[in-house]
Amino acid sequence: MSSGRLEGKVALITGVAGGIGLAMARRFVAEGARVFGVDRSQRRLDAALEGFDQASERIAFHRADVADEASVEAFVTAAAERFGGLDVLVANAGVGGWMVPIQGTEVANFMETIRINLLGPMLLIKHGAPRLTAQRSGAIIVTASIAGQRANSGPIDYSASKAGVISLVQNTAQSLGRKGVRVNALCPAGTATPMTKPSFDFLEAAVGTNPLADINPMRRIGAAEDMADAALFLASDESRYVNGQALNVCGGLSAAFPAPAIITDNL
Repeated sequence: MSSGRLEGKVALITGVAGGIGLAMARRFVAEGARVFGVDRSQRRLDAALEGFDQASERIAFHRADVADEASVEAFVTAAAERFGGLDVLVANAGVGGWMVPIQGTEVANFMETIRINLLGPMLLIKHGAPRLTAQRSGAIIVTASIAGQRANSGPIDYSASKAGVISLVQNTAQSLGRKGVRVNALCPAGTATPMTKPSFDFLEAAVGTNPLADINPMRRIGAAEDMADAALFLASDESRYVNGQALNVCGGLSAAFPAPAIITDNL
């Protein structure tokens, strides 16, 4: 059920064709927002669009490279022109990195992860924030990860990029907050998405279960909808005094070092 928490707002979401980004788009539209979604795969965009009312005037999808500056500047302009302004920017597009030790890390692979996961959000903020500061209101959300805060939570390149994202959010929040714009990071943990499916399938085939669910206090991995609901809060006026924060949406996994069940089950 919708309560109209984003009624009248325009949101630009990158990485919208699947997983967390698609769940955000669905949630935002249901709450009254108009959504301009960006992804680099036209095939995935076409498939994602099938899940929306084809007659809806609340949704528009656009194919672009989120880490190419000219493309970012162009789709920010296109979004504002399509829906008459911008109120919410969501830098969600990302890649999962390479699960290899530092000795085996290829520089080209490392830099591509940094390009998409960190340069992409920087460019969206660079070109999108001026439209929000001009109206002295707006919210920017960047999808980070608890891997940006804790070791052994993800591949080296991925974790480094997400640590950079959190720093980017904290620093831009300082300057943009004075101009009426809030910037926050959304930090998922172990979320079921098309990006994580190969890794989760490998783990379950190897050990018969998903250890990320086993060590989580809530005994499950996250769903894309869990992250979309948290993003809805950060995008809405309900979070009007939340700025420069890394919001962990992880079932409690980041709150403590995972302990054997024999300990926690007897506390």
